[in-house]
This record gives sequence, C-alpha cells and structure tokens, in this order.
Amino acid sequence: MAGISLSRARVMIRKTLETGKALGLNPLSVVVLDAGGNVIAFERQDGASPGRFQIAHGKAYGAVMLGIPGSAQMARAEAQAYFIAAANGAYGGALIPVPGGVLVKDSKGRVLGALGVTGDTSDNDAAAGKAGVEAAGLVPEV
Repeated sequence: MAGISLSRARVMIRKTLETGKALGLNPLSVVVLDAGGNVIAFERQDGASPGRFQIAHGKAYGAVMLGIPGSAQMARAEAQAYFIAAANGAYGGALIPVPGGVLVKDSKGRVLGALGVTGDTSDNDAAAGKAGVEAAGLVPEV
C-alpha cells in the first residue's frame, strides 16, 4: 500500500464524526494528511467553529512530521519544551502538540499519514480519531 486513498480518508472522517456524535461530543473537524503532510480530505461538522481547520491540521501535521502522535508530542513538550518549541519554529508554527493528532500506519508499521481531530477535549478528539482510523482498516497511534 503506497498511501492513504481518498476513499479511505473519507471512511476515516465519516467514522470519526459518527463516533463523536454517538459519544455526544461537541461538533468536530477532521483532516487526513498523507505521509508528506499534504491534505487528502477535510470535513467540519455543522456548528464547528471556522478556525478548526488550522487546529486539526496542526495536530495531524505534528504527528506526521515528527513521527509521533499528539499524546507523545504533549509528553515531549512537558519534558523538553525547548525541543517542541524548536520543532514548531522549524515548521513555521504549524504544530499543535496535543492529543487528537493520530499517526496512521499500515499493518507493517509504516507511517502512511495522520488524522487530526478537534472540537472537544483533546482526549475525546483522539478517541474519535482512533475509531476512524480503525474503521478504514489501518492502525492508529494515538
């Protein structure tokens, strides 16, 4: 498998949004990026604030560019704030190092891209994103 197809990206987004609705979460915004950090697909639920694209993108972008999910980025920021600050500077301030940035892998552990979710608490965002990635038959790292 070379990467995440548009069809799989749409499955991930749909299941993430369905999971959020089932859990009673606030309106979510979800983006799927390829392994180079390029947008494959994005959706924002009715009622989600318009600035959520940048947040979802920042969560996913950090995951794919650093090769670690948002939860690991947050732990790294807490332990070594200078590293995350320097990385964020290197990436033009595009990183949002909190849960909700889900690294997407294939069954062999190869990074295919990332999914970013925002709208509720970061942990709830990550849980919804995990369900989305799993629904597409891929392996989430949250």
